[in-house]
Amino acid sequence: MSTEGLVGIPLPLFDGGFWESAEALLSMDSILTEVTPAGSNSGSEDLNRSTMDERKRRRMISNRESARRSRMRKQKHLEDMRSLSNRLRFENRQMANRLDVVLQHNEMLRRENDRLRSESQELRRKLQDIRRFLLFRRLQHLASVNQQNPLLNA
Repeated sequence: MSTEGLVGIPLPLFDGGFWESAEALLSMDSILTEVTPAGSNSGSEDLNRSTMDERKRRRMISNRESARRSRMRKQKHLEDMRSLSNRLRFENRQMANRLDVVLQHNEMLRRENDRLRSESQELRRKLQDIRRFLLFRRLQHLASVNQQNPLLNA
């Protein structure tokens, strides 16, 4: 299925999407430049028109190249962004794993620290009990020495 252009040249429908149809229309440029309007009999007008058509053709070729380069830049940028995204996701996973290890180590150290504090308090309590016992024994010893030797009291 196609439509007829103004000059009777069949034009393709937009079945394949905008870009494919646009390129098909642009490829028809050579056919359209060959068609001359009826009633044109001046040689200078034909030369002028030919020059204008040549400029138009060069401009379209330049625009196509520019669009192609732009698409390539966009594609490269997209690939770069995907690569960066993948790299950052990988680094994020690595950091999350390291964080898990550090948190587990921290929890283990916290428990060990709590255990050591408790043990330290228990040992201090025992040391205090031993000091009291020794003080009590010393006082008992001094009391027994005083009872045996009354001259030391005077």
